[in-house]
Formats: sequence, C-alpha cells, structure tokens
Amino acid sequence: MPKYAFFPGCVSRGGCPELYPAAMAVCGKLDIELVELTGASCTGAGVLQEKNQLLGDVLNARTFAMAERLGLPIMTICSTCQGVMSQANKRLTDDAGYLATVNEHLSEERLEYKGTAVIKHLLWVIIEDVGVDKLGSLVTTPLSHLRVAPFYGCYIIRPSDALGFDENPQRQTSLETVIAALGGQVVDFPGKTRCCGFPILTINERNSVAMVGKHTSEAADLGADAMVTPCPLCHLNLDGYQPKAMAQTRRSIDLPILHLPQLIGLAMGLDARDLGLQKHIISPRAVVEKMGAPA
Repeated sequence: MPKYAFFPGCVSRGGCPELYPAAMAVCGKLDIELVELTGASCTGAGVLQEKNQLLGDVLNARTFAMAERLGLPIMTICSTCQGVMSQANKRLTDDAGYLATVNEHLSEERLEYKGTAVIKHLLWVIIEDVGVDKLGSLVTTPLSHLRVAPFYGCYIIRPSDALGFDENPQRQTSLETVIAALGGQVVDFPGKTRCCGFPILTINERNSVAMVGKHTSEAADLGADAMVTPCPLCHLNLDGYQPKAMAQTRRSIDLPILHLPQLIGLAMGLDARDLGLQKHIISPRAVVEKMGAPA
C-alpha cells in the first residue's frame, strides 16, 4: 500500500471544497494511505514568489522538512501546488548555499530540509505508483459513452525540467491515460496545455473570461461531454466563469468541468452527491445520466 504525506492545499478546502472529500474517497478505493500535513502552509501559489521568492521557498521547504521527518513522499491534489513546490524544490536542491540560507530560517522551528523530498500529484501517483491496471480493475461504471477533454493547465507541465518530464515522460499524457483506463473517449484539443486564465482574472477579467470561452467551446465543438482537470484553480475559472464566457461569446457552451477525483469516483461507482457534483456552477447532471452512475 503506497503511503504519502498528504498536502491538500488551500483551494480543496476553500474555493473547491468538493475536491477534498472526492480525493479522500478515491484514495481509499485505491488503497493509498495518507498522513495529512495539517501544520503545513500555503505554497504561495506563485504569486507570493513574484514578490518575495525567499519567503515562498522557506514556506515550501518547511513543508518538505515535515514530510522528511515522516520519511514519506508528498502527494498533492492541486496542479498549482505541484508546480510551485517542484520549482521551489529544484532551486533548493540545485544550490547548497541557498538551501543553507533557507534552513537558517527553518531552524527557528527546529526544522531542517535535507533536500530529499519527492512531490507527486495524485495524477502521477496513480500512473506511477498505483498502476493503471489497478485503476482499471476498480472501474464498475465505465465511461464508455463519455467523451472527455483533458485540461492540464500550466503548473503541472511547465517548466518541464522542474517537473521531471525527462525522467518520467509518461507524465505528459497522464490525463489521457487515466481517461482511457476509465473507459472514456479522449477528446484532444489544442487548449489542453494552455493557461485557463485564472492568473489574470483580477487584473483583466475580460481576457481571462475570453480564455475560458475559447477552451470550453473548442472542447464542446469537438464533441466533449465534459472536461477534466487536475487543478482546482483551473476548475474555479473554467466552471465558475463559464456563464460569463457564454454571455461574452454570445453562445451556449454548458460544458461540465470535473475534478480528476470526481471523474475517477464516478467510474468507480461512487455516489455523485458524495463526490460533490451538485456544487458545480455548470451542472454535470447530463454526464451522470449518460453514464448511468448513482445520482
């Protein structure tokens, strides 16, 4: 049974509270044991690092040190957390002097980061540690009638050198692999690796909403029944601002946006309400009905 120091991140308990219970339910089915890092802080989401990179790296090194004490790799369910932590870890492990400076700050809490942390998104854990065969064996409601568009967003694919793509090339197509393992049809589209628009939402809402409209309408026009993302911040934008995108583009889209654990949970036969699907802005009811999954 794989075991991880669990870093759920802020958004899975705040803006997207449906993500946390869905992830816990799916991890239980997959026999993934989690020790939650309840004392860990926010990663800074990349925004803090733009103002004060040292502070951001100290916060992340603190989390890494906590996981080292447990002797466990870190698992996250947020692509943004994955990307920010991976970049911080690369800076720390590439520069011994910088790591020493960061550890000076950690010493106030009697913590020290030795540079051994492994950080993995649930998506990668499933592909690399649990295995696609085990995932497939737990499918009770195959997505055989469902066409699903993958949406990676930014932080889980860029910069690739910090995310271990050379050593783990399967990560580049991990969403497609999971969709196929669940029995679904992958709807490939150009926007799957582009920004959702969330980072510019507060400074240029019109352009951010335009990005939401472009990605969701492209996928819908290609026949997608739903879009799945491993990033709750992408979910916030693609789901929450889709009504504004429809008004701005003057067209109907109505493409449900699912969190990765929700899609997996549906295929495992978990109840749609337990997965929090009723909390979405764009209703996934048609998806659930098309699957014949428990409502």
